[in-house]
Amino acid sequence: MGKTLRDSEDTLLKKITVANYRQDPYYSRIMKAVAGLLEEKGFVAPLELFIRMDLLSSESVENWRRGRIPYLEKAIRCNLAKASRILRILRMGAHDLDLKPSLTVYKRWTKGSRPRLRFSKTGDHNIEDAYACHFVSPRKGSSGAGVKDVLVDSRGTHPNWGPARDEK
Repeated sequence: MGKTLRDSEDTLLKKITVANYRQDPYYSRIMKAVAGLLEEKGFVAPLELFIRMDLLSSESVENWRRGRIPYLEKAIRCNLAKASRILRILRMGAHDLDLKPSLTVYKRWTKGSRPRLRFSKTGDHNIEDAYACHFVSPRKGSSGAGVKDVLVDSRGTHPNWGPARDEK
């Protein structure tokens, strides 16, 4: 029998932990986007992840970077609980992939003074850091950040997550 709406809601209300995050309904979608970003860019930035998941537009990011949007969460096309859940799963998945966290400073794209940009309405330090933390592969290759050989096997899955792990 399939899951009911109530079962899905109960799953979403559970706290994400190291023990259960791989069973989260968003996990496979997040990790598929992470694999693509690592292959293309050599790092994963939460902004890029939200764009890849179609929860944020590139135009909104540009408007935020130019100071036209006061904080990024205003432009994200999901509720803040879902955004927080995605950031938490990203952090745990990045740890499993041995990606190195790198805090990044986002400043406004303007001439003259370039104030720091805010991700959240509250400006809470933990939330701001979660959005500003990029995850970089520690492996170096010919392309500098080089993670192309690390992430995806011939079936398009990462060897450290998903069904391919159990098939080896």
